Amino acid sequence: MGTSEELGTPVIIGRSSSHFTRITRIFAAELGVDYSFRVVRDLLSSDPAEYGGNPALKIPSLLTPQGVWFGSLNVCRELWRRSSSRPRVIWPEDLDQPVLANAQELALQAMSTEVSLVMSKIGGAGDSSPHQLKMRQSLINMMVWLDENVGSVLAALPPDRGLSYLEVTFFCLVTHLEFREVLPTAPYAELKKFCQQFSTRASAAGTAFRFDT
Repeated sequence: MGTSEELGTPVIIGRSSSHFTRITRIFAAELGVDYSFRVVRDLLSSDPAEYGGNPALKIPSLLTPQGVWFGSLNVCRELWRRSSSRPRVIWPEDLDQPVLANAQELALQAMSTEVSLVMSKIGGAGDSSPHQLKMRQSLINMMVWLDENVGSVLAALPPDRGLSYLEVTFFCLVTHLEFREVLPTAPYAELKKFCQQFSTRASAAGTAFRFDT
């Protein structure tokens, strides 16, 4: 019997505790695309094979019969191409207003900064180094900006969208900050309100963060 990817079922490589991985799993659920899931057990591994061959040693990746796709955005695009429904998705390149483009940039930067903080802690780095303090302040600054602008962002998105990459990143960012206890999210009331609304989607309920065993 062949592997899942040889048989045509894509394989998402990542972790159930990863916000970048959760983006792809939400997209798969929204798009109705079946997949299997392969867990990266050791995030300190320096073997690209553990990450689906990604030389950046990052998750997620997507294995398909045609090859491997690195990174959440590439994975989501391929899942959309495999979808039979193909709803209207607002991708980052469709964000043609400063508030929208800047929101996407800061959401992704905040996610990456959070990863750096988490991985530094796993690696044994202290919390009081100048670099750590700057990263944390950067994260706070971005969250304040996003909270102040989320209303304008949502109002500017096309109303006939089925899904937007931006909204999924918002949801995964805020809920992951809570899950990993990296930053209190209570001060960000508008983002919290958005997440409460988004969490009613079946795709969100079915991809809750957890630590893989």
